[in-house]
Amino acid sequence: MTDRRPLSVDLVLAPVDASDESTDAVAYAAAIASKYDARVHVVHVLGEEVVREIEEGVVDDAQVAADGEAIMEAAERIAAEHEVPLSTSVAYGFSTKMKLRHPGSVVLDTAEELDADFLVVPREPVSGDPGEVLAKAAEYVLLYASQPVLSV
Repeated sequence: MTDRRPLSVDLVLAPVDASDESTDAVAYAAAIASKYDARVHVVHVLGEEVVREIEEGVVDDAQVAADGEAIMEAAERIAAEHEVPLSTSVAYGFSTKMKLRHPGSVVLDTAEELDADFLVVPREPVSGDPGEVLAKAAEYVLLYASQPVLSV
């Protein structure tokens, strides 16, 4: 007989970018957190173009801030609807100095740092918009995560 322990969830991690799929991921993360009386952490993963502009000192700070605020405001609304605590952070999804830094590794590193119990990652969006940073991260996270993962 196998030992079947119920799932224990204290923190659900939802990585986001500018895609509609990310908003869906936050909604699923909030629903899961509500069910388990857990918290949600949303990490906004910045794309390669934005990271390069930041590193080169040519970034449009106002635009990056506005984009980030819109993403986080949507997450806050969703968390409030589900009455779950929300924390947020921002991470570079790429690096010009670290070869192995990509959106999938950023998600897993964040999950490890925060001791997340469950991950909800958006699937590859269909539009190909440059703001959709997490396009290939779901597959990587599904392959290498030590936590349960829901891909939406």
